[in-house]
Amino acid sequence: MIERKFVKEKVKEFEIQEYIDETLTNVGHAYTRLFRTPLGEKIVIYTSRPGLVVGKKGENIKKLTTTLKKRFGLENPQLEIAEIENPNTNPTIVAERISSSLERFGIQRFKAIAHRTMADVNDAGAQGVEITISGKVPSSRARTWRFHTGHIEKCGNMATEKMGAAYSTAYLKSGAVGITVRITPPDLKLPDALTIIEEQEVKDEKEGAKEPAAKRAEKDAE
Repeated sequence: MIERKFVKEKVKEFEIQEYIDETLTNVGHAYTRLFRTPLGEKIVIYTSRPGLVVGKKGENIKKLTTTLKKRFGLENPQLEIAEIENPNTNPTIVAERISSSLERFGIQRFKAIAHRTMADVNDAGAQGVEITISGKVPSSRARTWRFHTGHIEKCGNMATEKMGAAYSTAYLKSGAVGITVRITPPDLKLPDALTIIEEQEVKDEKEGAKEPAAKRAEKDAE
């Protein structure tokens, strides 16, 4: 019975996150985290544009809080807004930005939009970025365009758990266009990364190994 309770809570948590994702569109919403506290449910919304999420005089937050109470039966939901420090390395925000640009400027400029986005992601410090645009681009026949730069993992634990990936949809006159963004974070340590040791450092290590243990202990104590 306790397993069913945990599963039910996780399903409810997923539904809340999914509803917030659908509600907060085109406002730089990245992701949502839900924490259970003695005072009630604490919901942290991570976004690159906190002002749009909060709304004028907090109207959007008040409306969202009321809806969560009624729809999901939350007694005392506490909503907090957290700003994303580096939005250009967040795949969800980047994918949403591409879809908004396509809807605004049209599909004929999709190459310029993709290359400009890759430049912004690289300038933000990401180790690699891959953008895939699928749909009737730019002709009436559906096809897939892939833009990439840097290091992108395709398989293994790095690709499935360490790298960030997101999907967005742009609705154009020619039909729906899917955008997939995969970003290698700046702080991700790759398994094949090499550390270059300077020659002087190697010499110092060898000379230190040749010294008697007593002298090395005296130097360490100093």
